Amino acid sequence: MHAPSDTTQMSSKKNLVYFVGAGPGDPELITVKGKRLLDEADVVIYTGSLVPKALVSSLQATVHNSAGLNLDEVFSIIKSSWEKGLNVVRLHTGDPSIYGAINEQIALFREHGIPFKVVPGVSSATASAAALETELTLPEVSQTVIFTRRGGRTPVPEKESLASLASHRATMMIFLSVGMIDDVVQDLVAGGYPEDTPAAVVEKASWPDERQIRGTLANIASLIKEAGITKTAMISVGDVLAQSAPPALSKLYDSEFTHGYRQGSGQS
Repeated sequence: MHAPSDTTQMSSKKNLVYFVGAGPGDPELITVKGKRLLDEADVVIYTGSLVPKALVSSLQATVHNSAGLNLDEVFSIIKSSWEKGLNVVRLHTGDPSIYGAINEQIALFREHGIPFKVVPGVSSATASAAALETELTLPEVSQTVIFTRRGGRTPVPEKESLASLASHRATMMIFLSVGMIDDVVQDLVAGGYPEDTPAAVVEKASWPDERQIRGTLANIASLIKEAGITKTAMISVGDVLAQSAPPALSKLYDSEFTHGYRQGSGQS
């Protein structure tokens, strides 16, 4: 058994269970802490359909692929391992707090008195922004980013329908919805985005076979269908995606702008 190197890793003479965000796909995009916890783990349960195999293939731990397991089966592995005093990591894709389905696991942990911590990871939303080489927030364009999805087999609250959210015309990152791209576009336009609003889809952001498709709401659906993209893709919508100079510059590096660490050039 690996000796824990983190003083927070012990609680009531029992190890913590760690939820760790694996990042969007590139194995180097896991956090330093997340990688350390993986290396120290005795047992790792990972989301095999999305987490890169490179993160788990060289571990000394016993590794379980949760792709074919239900919640009770996953929890049984975690509970029995924790009761033996083993270091356990539950490895989730992206950031565990965004569509990570961790609350149902946390409820069981609390019911059974199992201490845990959540280690954040790089989301596919931010990895997609990096791939598209843009900020998601630009002065006088959009200062709000909406992370959402379209309702499907898993519904969304009516007040959070795409059409309702579209009324803000903020930057929108739409998860788990590329297979419904026609409906997504219809909802966004009905809600208030003009058809010439820039839109992009990044398939498998940060993976070696990443693909990017750019267009507008008028043509993005046909472009995506032509490319054959049906899953594992992020839909990005908003004027921040326009590949032109922004209408206003950030104040952060403005020579006239004073803040706590710098006087503006006009200040004496």
